[in-house]
Amino acid sequence: MSELLVDFITSLDGYASGEGWPGFWGLEGPEYLAWLTEQPEVTYLMGANTYRLMSGFAAGQVPSGQDEFRPEEESSVDELSQASKVVFSSSLEEPLTWANSTLVRDDAVETVRAMKSSGSGLLSTIGSLSLCRSLLRAGLVDRFRVVMFPVITGATGQERIYDGYPDVALEMVEHRTFDGRIQLVEYKPRVLDHPPLGVPA
Repeated sequence: MSELLVDFITSLDGYASGEGWPGFWGLEGPEYLAWLTEQPEVTYLMGANTYRLMSGFAAGQVPSGQDEFRPEEESSVDELSQASKVVFSSSLEEPLTWANSTLVRDDAVETVRAMKSSGSGLLSTIGSLSLCRSLLRAGLVDRFRVVMFPVITGATGQERIYDGYPDVALEMVEHRTFDGRIQLVEYKPRVLDHPPLGVPA
């Protein structure tokens, strides 16, 4: 049976990106980058918006405000291009142009449930906030990993990650610090029917 990992990189205040900030907020270090290259083989799950953004990068579209990719960003996109990717969308058209990408129009929750039961490798989300939220609500997420970068983007942050989430209890299974400043925390999540003191009025 496959495991499903929801995997986010965030600012300290829970944003997925920030206007005017480069990838990794420009704060990645050698330990973190080395760890990225050590990750096991994975099949990535994403929605249409993430696919459009990341496939654009793979095709050479430079992020807004930059003249060119930084080496770290280019390496990350190259690794994603080589990995297997499943894209859930009713708006994209086949054939998908990004290498190793499969388009699925069926319900994402039921498709991932079937992938988990019939597969043996690791499934991991990338971006795709609404997809992650749906998979978590459905109880399909085995591990929830967040890598927090040491910056608060209160004025420029975009894509608040946890808006619309249910209450979730988290059991820590791993934690690590990279380069003396980047914090990884990994949990087993359990969606709660209600908070400990009962259902709010």
